[in-house]
Amino acid sequence: MKFCFISKVKGHPEGTKWGDFMRKVVYPRAGGVDTIQIVEADDPIPGPGQVGVRVHRAGINFAELMMRQGLYGSNPDFPFTPGYETSGEVTSIGDGVDFFNIGDRVLAMTGFGGYSEQVVLDAERVVPIPDTVSFDQAAAIPVTYGTSYHMLIHLGNLAKGDTVLIHHAAGGVGTAVAQICKSMGASLVIGTASRPKQEFVRSLGMHFVDRDAEDFVEVCKELTGGKGVHHAIDPVGGSHLLRSYKALRKGGKLYYFGASAAVKGEKISRLAALRMWASTPKFDPLKMMSSNKAVFGVHMGLLDDASIFKGHLDALSKMLMNGEIDPIVDSVWRFERVAEAQLHIHDRKNKGKVLLDFSPN
Repeated sequence: MKFCFISKVKGHPEGTKWGDFMRKVVYPRAGGVDTIQIVEADDPIPGPGQVGVRVHRAGINFAELMMRQGLYGSNPDFPFTPGYETSGEVTSIGDGVDFFNIGDRVLAMTGFGGYSEQVVLDAERVVPIPDTVSFDQAAAIPVTYGTSYHMLIHLGNLAKGDTVLIHHAAGGVGTAVAQICKSMGASLVIGTASRPKQEFVRSLGMHFVDRDAEDFVEVCKELTGGKGVHHAIDPVGGSHLLRSYKALRKGGKLYYFGASAAVKGEKISRLAALRMWASTPKFDPLKMMSSNKAVFGVHMGLLDDASIFKGHLDALSKMLMNGEIDPIVDSVWRFERVAEAQLHIHDRKNKGKVLLDFSPN
């Protein structure tokens, strides 16, 4: 795998040392993993109300793969640095911030820019973590567990005895959903995945459904006495979304937070994207009313009220300390191998969260 290393040293005084600039991952244009670049940039300096963080781990999310292909729709203009979530240490503090100290261990919701050795962001987007929580665990929580908590608890009011359907059950969100459901006393979690991941999905307490050989709608009806599930979580999109809706019981809730059907491998497939958009259902409010079903669209990166997400992280932190959740990390890759790490996800090989290692050598 070839990378393009670009030095940006203009503006540095003669004799500048390595510590005055840092490296980051950049998407220069839409394309496959071969377009990814690693560049050098000035160390960012926090302004008022901000903190600087030396990144140790950055989480990889499927949305960032879609961004690279130009299919996500809510990312910055190219070129840009992706990365929703990081963990690391506070290295600089802006004016007006008096609740962090240099060296504090933290996790951070970057929104974008997390694939960097150094990040600067508003202090309200940075959360302290105790010494007992590893950087791996911290970086694996914000997006996957935050999204799962927002869907099931904040929006869905998940209750003891509820039944849940989750697709891509072996991925980051799938494993988070399984753990949250167990902690809340859900009676049944049905997880769809490819057959090679069968034992892994079952080890998390889910009823495994072979996505390539079984009809998950029929399985959901069969296991619930013909009623259907209380909650269905769909990151696939397209016509698949309507099938998830049909797997619900009356009064059930569908959560849509991804569009993996638009991605066929690491290269851009305009045809796959067009097929997904063309087959996306248009839900009839009158029919929804008669069945008391609900459909939620979820995009945590565009959640305006930061206090809501902060509340989610506080609750998840308590669950982590109580042993109710424990992030499953599939693998950790040095950030210079970001293309390989993303291919690992494209090939559907991951079981849990994939992270990038930005820690100092």
